[in-house]
Amino acid sequence: MKTVSQAVESVIKVKPFVVEALCEGLINISSLARQIHPTVEKLTGKNVKEGAIVMALNRLTPQLDLSLNRNLKQLLAALGDIIVRSNLTDYTYRNSNSIFNSQNKVMNEISHHPDVFYSWVRGVFESNLVISSDFESLVKNSFENEECLLKQSNLSAITLKLPTSNIRVTGFYYQILKSIAWEGVNIKEVISTTNEFTIIVNDEDVERAFTTLKNLKTDHKNNT
Repeated sequence: MKTVSQAVESVIKVKPFVVEALCEGLINISSLARQIHPTVEKLTGKNVKEGAIVMALNRLTPQLDLSLNRNLKQLLAALGDIIVRSNLTDYTYRNSNSIFNSQNKVMNEISHHPDVFYSWVRGVFESNLVISSDFESLVKNSFENEECLLKQSNLSAITLKLPTSNIRVTGFYYQILKSIAWEGVNIKEVISTTNEFTIIVNDEDVERAFTTLKNLKTDHKNNT
């Protein structure tokens, strides 16, 4: 069985939002202690006073603050280039037995255009295509037999090149999305690979979003 301190740490560390709010003093520790009380007792296998949990949280907070800030600051400071692509259109199609054939028609054509922006994601019930608006007629002809659920134009993509360590740091994407949300920027789509992270926004929001991400990188680099 775990000690009270070990139990509290194991409960808190899997809640990145709680960790951040706790480190910033935004959470009432007594209320948090009451909330996690049953779980702590289950992990320790004994009755635990809420006062003991409060003490454990108070001791744990400085350690979490140091670990959270160090890892995230290092990662955010190591962000690579920020690449902006404009003049994009976003299509959402209902999945069908023929949708891959429709997609292949587009891919075969754009393979001769190395500078085109193209992203294809297949979900459970629908598929999403983001492509340079210059190819609107190609998409229309290639997907003429598919059901288009939504089409959005006048969009831009902002791509962040990520350090390879991004997959090992909890809360990394949250920090990026939180910064964008605080600026009131509406994210239309999110596209992610292992070492790249792309958000699709309205053309009117691209400057604010770009500046926010640039400042996020610069501010943490200056503070490391």
